[in-house]
Amino acid sequence: MDCGRCLFFTCVWLLLVFASSGQKVSVSFYYETLCPYCADFIVNHLVKVFENGLISIVDLRLVPWGNAFFKTDGSIVCQHGPDECLLNTIDACAINMYPDVERHFSFIYCIERLTLMNQLSSWANCFEMAGLSREPIDCYTNGYGRSLEERDFAETSQLNPPHRFVPWLVVNNQPLQEDYENFMSYICNAYKGNGLPEACLGLPLKNEYWVEKSNSINRVCYANNTLAPATNQIP
Repeated sequence: MDCGRCLFFTCVWLLLVFASSGQKVSVSFYYETLCPYCADFIVNHLVKVFENGLISIVDLRLVPWGNAFFKTDGSIVCQHGPDECLLNTIDACAINMYPDVERHFSFIYCIERLTLMNQLSSWANCFEMAGLSREPIDCYTNGYGRSLEERDFAETSQLNPPHRFVPWLVVNNQPLQEDYENFMSYICNAYKGNGLPEACLGLPLKNEYWVEKSNSINRVCYANNTLAPATNQIP
């Protein structure tokens, strides 16, 4: 095969790759590590996209900041205390150091499963269980994790509409709000690629995004549950 034909087929292949990636549904998950509803969602709901293959059509991002805030002196306050601040940063470091979503999700899943089991003291074992090194701990101790958390704070604070609670799930830039547990239906409805994944079959497709109902019962950790003066900027 001559060079010109090789170049032609290479270009066609790249176009197909870019077209396929462009058809993925964008899913951003905003959470905090010790919110029990975030833990439940990760362990019992979000994990299903990896089990049923739906992850093949999803560009999944996890943002571990949640309802934390900066005090005016520059310190970070987390809704569920210092342990949550530690684990939020550890998660941010793991996501940064292991960008493959299946790798960092397996680590985050392990921590959240321990949270639900009230065995959080064993969280460091999740590195080995997920097949990761302990470098995220160095990222936390050397201060780089702080810059990652500042980045996640900036992204979370710029959400429009602002997040009112966690878990907060955004599908193709549309917040699901209280209907977050039905996220797979929204993903399947938003997918515009060829061939609907088998995991979508039988799901009720959501044509409209959630409108809050006055009698809804919410399994969420609300924002603005603060104990000290907060600032919406990094001091």
